[in-house]
Amino acid sequence: MLTRLVGAHLRPYARPVAVVVTLLVAQTVANLYLPTLNAAIINNGVLTGRIGYIWAIGGVMLGLTLVVSVVSITAVYFASRTAMGVGRDLRQAVFEQVQRFSTTEMNHFGTPSLITRNTNDVQQVQLFVQVALTIMVVAPIMSVGGVIMAVNEGATLSLLLVVVVPLMAVVLGGLLLVAVPLFRSMQPKIDRINQVLREQIMGIRVVRAFVRTGAEQQRFALANQDLTATGLRVNRFFALALPSLLTIMNLSSVAVLWFGGHLVSQGSLPIGNLTAFLQYIAQILFAVMMAVMIALVLPRAVASAERIQAVLQQAPSIADPPRPQPPRAGAGAVEFRSVSFGYPGGDRPVLTDLSFELHPGETVAVIGGTGSGKTTLVSLVPRFFDVSAGALLVNGVDVRGQSLEELWSQIGLVPQTAYLFRGTVASNLRMARADAADAELWHALEVAQARDFVAAMPGQLEAPVDQGGTNVSGGQRQRLSIARAIIKRPQVYLLDDCFSALDAATDARLRAALRIEAEGATVVIVSQRVSTIMSADRIIVLDRGAVVGIGPHPQLLADCAAYREIVESQAGGEAAA
Repeated sequence: MLTRLVGAHLRPYARPVAVVVTLLVAQTVANLYLPTLNAAIINNGVLTGRIGYIWAIGGVMLGLTLVVSVVSITAVYFASRTAMGVGRDLRQAVFEQVQRFSTTEMNHFGTPSLITRNTNDVQQVQLFVQVALTIMVVAPIMSVGGVIMAVNEGATLSLLLVVVVPLMAVVLGGLLLVAVPLFRSMQPKIDRINQVLREQIMGIRVVRAFVRTGAEQQRFALANQDLTATGLRVNRFFALALPSLLTIMNLSSVAVLWFGGHLVSQGSLPIGNLTAFLQYIAQILFAVMMAVMIALVLPRAVASAERIQAVLQQAPSIADPPRPQPPRAGAGAVEFRSVSFGYPGGDRPVLTDLSFELHPGETVAVIGGTGSGKTTLVSLVPRFFDVSAGALLVNGVDVRGQSLEELWSQIGLVPQTAYLFRGTVASNLRMARADAADAELWHALEVAQARDFVAAMPGQLEAPVDQGGTNVSGGQRQRLSIARAIIKRPQVYLLDDCFSALDAATDARLRAALRIEAEGATVVIVSQRVSTIMSADRIIVLDRGAVVGIGPHPQLLADCAAYREIVESQAGGEAAA
């Protein structure tokens, strides 16, 4: 999984990768040649007293060292740029994939997990690429080359490698065998930390209002302790592995000196060759230590790559059709044809056999008890979910046959929970239409009954807005969200219970202004308040996901028992009206 993921995203960087590999091979070969030159100085210069030879070979070694330094710096530079580029591309790919997800996929992965995958997991893979382009190229060449050069310097002493190398391989193999499952379990624990922290930050008012600060601290402490315990287990294994490798390394050096000293005393091994052999042993062991660094990064990168790939390979349940169809009917026509819908895993349908039409220029209200499916009905029009049965047509074409962007361009949605983005009032309004002039923004604010409070804000249209709109009231958020939909000038307005935080007078003025502004468009208003919807051209009454009445307020008051019950359950003055 890791190989496929990294390989796919390294293709655009084939040239820098080739440069890095070439430079690292040259660097490693040069490093392997240095001990041989050192042995030549000792055998042919120091022992024979040839000072000129020492200076000549020493100059070669110095020049080679300088070249190696420049090559090493250049290789690390290109490797770092490539690793950062791969990380950037992975984050972009995950972000774009998540943008294509429907609510079903979002619920499947969860917001905290998606955030972790696009930050921490990508960072782990990015670190692996950095290590792979440096250490993973150098270590095999140095270890194999070191063995070959060591055998060349002293074949008898090389028999020690038959014992040392397998011992180190056993230690590394055991380390990887234990570490990979532990790192796999660590990433979901990071998701859990992210989830708990996100909930506590977003729900801080609720936590404080119900005096749950201590309980939430305990919940975070448990998640934190779980992650810490797993991390400690991983570190304990590495704490055992590193001393084991160092022990093998030191014992190897002692054995080389012991047996090599005997060979030198017998005259069968020149002292220079023994020195070179020790350096090659050190290089081999250094390559093994680099392999340990790889072992530190690889297991976590494998786990992270699996999580990233799960996102990238997840096919969105809502996607563009192979051949999108253009609109056929008038602007804003919406038709439900025997529509039924149930959420995945639900035990019963939320909506059952809905059949009605919404006409351009008409204001239609949807009302019903809690859980009757009002918001679900509205969510089907922009195709946030696909209908389970039947067909839903916008402008004469089934929404499943239209391009998603074309469909969304016809709809102005104000969701039940008004959400504003960090920026300014103007930047939030221009999300609907980037080229909207200031005069258009003020007009939309006036229709949404938001002009007065925006004009009173420091900076007016350039007044800052915090993430989620937390620096304005709930009613102000709703009015700014409505103004954003008005700026778009859509064919269909979907207003999902977005008047709930408004007082009755503001509600009435806004609806009156909107009726004039949205003339010719289809307006769908979802509300719990009868006073908000009683002036609509038609009212759709939902009960347990089924339509139990359609018509204007007076007709429903006379003919629909469910509607009459809703009216009677609300304030006496409102019911009398």
